[in-house]
Amino acid sequence: MKPYVVISLSIISSCVFAQQPVKEYSPREIFPLNLSSEGALKRQQDEDRYAVIQKKMIEENFGLQTFSVDDQRIYREVDAMYDSGPDQGYWDAVDGGCNWYCAGGPKEVRASSELKAQGENTYAAENVHDLSYKNAWAEGAPGPGIGEYLVYTFAASAPRVTEIIVANGYIKSERAYRDNARVKKLKVYLNNKPFAILNLEDRRSTQHFPFPPIGNGDRLSSDFKNLPPWTLKFEILEVYKGAKYDDTVITEIYFDGIDDH
Repeated sequence: MKPYVVISLSIISSCVFAQQPVKEYSPREIFPLNLSSEGALKRQQDEDRYAVIQKKMIEENFGLQTFSVDDQRIYREVDAMYDSGPDQGYWDAVDGGCNWYCAGGPKEVRASSELKAQGENTYAAENVHDLSYKNAWAEGAPGPGIGEYLVYTFAASAPRVTEIIVANGYIKSERAYRDNARVKKLKVYLNNKPFAILNLEDRRSTQHFPFPPIGNGDRLSSDFKNLPPWTLKFEILEVYKGAKYDDTVITEIYFDGIDDH
């Protein structure tokens, strides 16, 4: 019996080791997203007014003080916005200037399921990485979508990821956010192996999770670009219930990192 006991203990030990819990992470930073169709229209109107004011200042030598108080406010607000992000559109997740995506990013995003389009609103996997807060992915399984997932595939030469950024829920309006389910726990797999669990707060925001570099690090190797692609998979573990719908929605999962310059 003794050899049998030893073998059994060895098997139990191996199972315990294999089932070590995946480390859970809370967001390091959270930035609110107070976006809406009305806000997008107001911004366009302000930008149009800014262009008129700027033209008069340049072509007719008007000083800013000659405009109304409201025009002066609009000019300063839009001017400051352009200074902080010269090509930033209202719904854009990433500044149009130089950023990590200049060196690449995932070459494909696919989902285990997708909610069917409803009128002009689509919920395809590609929406979750179109770098726009206006569109979103919604899983298409019955119920809240526990176990549904997204898979991001990266080429071997893709720049390494040091930050995973999640815009949870349906960000495009406060009502859409509350009506639909949002993710509470998101399990991350690196090359199909459990890597981390992201604990998401129920806030209409971007939630930022920093990590040591993820991806291929030996970038000077002669066969570097011939290495196989690598993947990040995001699986829904728990959700915050929607007030009206069971569908769980994620607006964006995108990245920042290194190797872009």
